[in-house]
Amino acid sequence: MYSASAYSFGEYNLPVSQKSISTVAAQLRTNIQTVIIGKNDVIDLALVALLCEGHILIEDVPGIGKTTLAKAIARSLNCTYKRIQFTPDLLPSDVTGISFFNQKQQAFEFRAGPIFAQVVLADEINRATPRTQSALLEAMQERQVTVEGEPMSLVRPFLVMATQNPIELEGTFPLPEAQIDRFLLRISMGYPDEEEEHRILARFERLDPFETLKPVVEVEDLIALQTQVRTVRVERTVTDYIVKLCRSTRTAQGAQIGVSPRGTMALYRAAQAIASIRGRDFVLPDDVKMLAPYVLAHRIVVDGQSRLRGRKAEDILRDVLERTPVPVDAV
Repeated sequence: MYSASAYSFGEYNLPVSQKSISTVAAQLRTNIQTVIIGKNDVIDLALVALLCEGHILIEDVPGIGKTTLAKAIARSLNCTYKRIQFTPDLLPSDVTGISFFNQKQQAFEFRAGPIFAQVVLADEINRATPRTQSALLEAMQERQVTVEGEPMSLVRPFLVMATQNPIELEGTFPLPEAQIDRFLLRISMGYPDEEEEHRILARFERLDPFETLKPVVEVEDLIALQTQVRTVRVERTVTDYIVKLCRSTRTAQGAQIGVSPRGTMALYRAAQAIASIRGRDFVLPDDVKMLAPYVLAHRIVVDGQSRLRGRKAEDILRDVLERTPVPVDAV
């Protein structure tokens, strides 16, 4: 999709607070690429989610590297990592945790669930019942969990990477719109090409590179960059373009539900993040146009007649992008 820019060696030796976001992103990308081969665009989208404090929904077949990506991100940031295997018998308390009576201490204690990790892989999230799926709603939006009426804050950074298999639908429960809207991005990793598959075999022939993967950015530094990315300039013409795109999805032919204001804000923040990763302190319309399919498509609900004709949300969004004029004086 796009390649990493070249950076001077000296800048890598500076404290993170003095580095540009693009330099830190390049360090993270290079580190993750030691275990994820040939997915530069996917890695950069994951970095966008990290900088925006957003979450990722990955729709793809098994064995593509979804779990490896989540573990590589956590290891690169020195973050805690937990994997939740969603199944029909999974309970909300299995996600959030439970309070139990400790007979030895003669007091109630809270046993934290896996949601309290900083990077959470929600594997096959659509296999759990809606009741269990909803256990993630508060955590994803407000970064807290309420157990027995007591709110508990989650540690920053907090990233949920949820996966679902788009092919195997038997025994699954569709994600509610309220939950889908909480994912900043929906992506697909896709199969590697022939050359990349040869490189995967060579890389993993003797040693699993994940075993030697080291952190390259500390949590405190990432949190500082999350604040810094909000200073990226977005001209009024680009803001108007973002708003027009999102509003047009609500009246587009074939759309039952369009993009929510949360989606508008998500596209705005994601554009700031991708601009900073690319080494700019301003957003271009091309940033918005490139991110729109990942940020907006999953927020569009197609009406029944259009579904019967085989139209998808991506088709509706493509029409919206083609019909919405791109500003030419954005900078």
